[in-house]
Amino acid sequence: MRYEVDFLIIGSGIAGLSYALKVAPYGKVCILTKADASEGSTKYAQGGIAAVMYDSDSFEKHIEDTLVAGDGISDREVVEMTIREAPERIAELVQYGVNFDREGDHFDLHREGGHSAFRILHHKDNTGAEIERGLLQAIHDHPNIELKEHQFAIDLITQHHLGQRVTKHTEGIECYGVYALDCRTQQIDTYLAKTTLLATGGMGNVYTTTTTPIISTGDGVAMVHRARGVVKDLEFVQFHPTSLYNPAEKPAFLITEALRGAGAVLKDAKGEEFMQKYDSRLSLAPRDIVARAIDNEMKRSGVDHLYLDARHIGRAALMNGFPTIYAKCLEIGINISKEMIPIRPAVHYQCGGIAVNKNGESTIRNLYAAGECSCTGLHGGNRLASNSLLEAVVYAHNAAQDAIARVGQLSICRQVPDWSSEGMVFNEEMVLITQTKKELQEIMANYVGIVRSDLRMQRALDRLNLIYRETEDLYQRSVLTEELSELRNLIACGYLITKQAMARRENRGLHYSIDLIGK
Repeated sequence: MRYEVDFLIIGSGIAGLSYALKVAPYGKVCILTKADASEGSTKYAQGGIAAVMYDSDSFEKHIEDTLVAGDGISDREVVEMTIREAPERIAELVQYGVNFDREGDHFDLHREGGHSAFRILHHKDNTGAEIERGLLQAIHDHPNIELKEHQFAIDLITQHHLGQRVTKHTEGIECYGVYALDCRTQQIDTYLAKTTLLATGGMGNVYTTTTTPIISTGDGVAMVHRARGVVKDLEFVQFHPTSLYNPAEKPAFLITEALRGAGAVLKDAKGEEFMQKYDSRLSLAPRDIVARAIDNEMKRSGVDHLYLDARHIGRAALMNGFPTIYAKCLEIGINISKEMIPIRPAVHYQCGGIAVNKNGESTIRNLYAAGECSCTGLHGGNRLASNSLLEAVVYAHNAAQDAIARVGQLSICRQVPDWSSEGMVFNEEMVLITQTKKELQEIMANYVGIVRSDLRMQRALDRLNLIYRETEDLYQRSVLTEELSELRNLIACGYLITKQAMARRENRGLHYSIDLIGK
């Protein structure tokens, strides 16, 4: 099937949905999402969205906190723009029906690691799910928006599909839409669009342990890489310091940083505090520092997890402020008002991604990116807690304004051929895909994790090259499936993370190599 729209959106999280609502009055909108519409990283965001709301805080303080966390790599102009736009974007979310917790007439604000003030708007400890609910309701109520679930975007359509040779040096690469696999019919459809937005989320499943949903497989970044667009800063993989230690569960359950903001304290296997050895901000230091400290303590003492102690906060405060965490821990037999929470770091967020300008434009014409799949310059070497939802909604707004201004001058490229599966065979060796995925995740976890070295990264690259060749051979002769497409994307992302980590010859933010200590 062939479809034509003005605004094509890949992904149904906060970035894709808020963009859709803004462009909908100006043309036909189609949202493709690879799973159920509500299933994505936004849904799992517990902590909240950072914004300066009252006189007790200031833009300058939020800007400085963001720059400090980014370890000197953040783009100051981007940081200032994003943070100053925040109150207006928050007001729009409220207009869409999102409910943030309040105390009287004021928002109830949390504080998280790296923040110098209470500025985290939240809804209990399931803020992302509330944002997703409010935006999806607004989407369903809009007549110009079509939302199609279980549609897997395979590749961007560019001049390459018109028979032209496209390399990373080709000027004026253009995006004409995407090829997408209908996961229910197994047919590959052609979606042609005047403008396309990638809001495909992160790539947490490149690693063994992650808090991100199983659909976070780096699809947007991999597609842009194959289309010869620019991706950057992928070496900055953020490990959340505190995921619930429960090895049988995937994805790992997140213990929000807001719990530490409410007074919970990190402790070692003996029940003793240890963060004083690493940073004066103790348990509320930025995530890169806390994650490395936990990793070091675990390796030093030979244990596979440490603890977060919230017992002194009190049962009533825990049940009211953190009901999801309280219930989850009870489910596995832990009463957090009486027992410490077993925790360990887990991959949580990708600070790098598709390079975009302040309007969310990628280096490929008519292609925008917003949310975790993008690299705006806001996060630099390390994302400040709860800046991710803020970045997503700000850049969705900016991209929408730019796309609206340009869409009337653009046209559909109807010369694009449909996808051809001629000569392909069904792959009956599913074990080839599942085993390769497991191998990839173990390579990345063991060699390109919280602490790295030149030897480890070279070993990762050698093995990634091998499984890349094996998987491409399988791809060239197999009928395409969602599992095979995801594997290709994960391998591409693992390769890009490793190559960009090897190229960074300094310890900055989330990139830390034992070979660069003191350099």
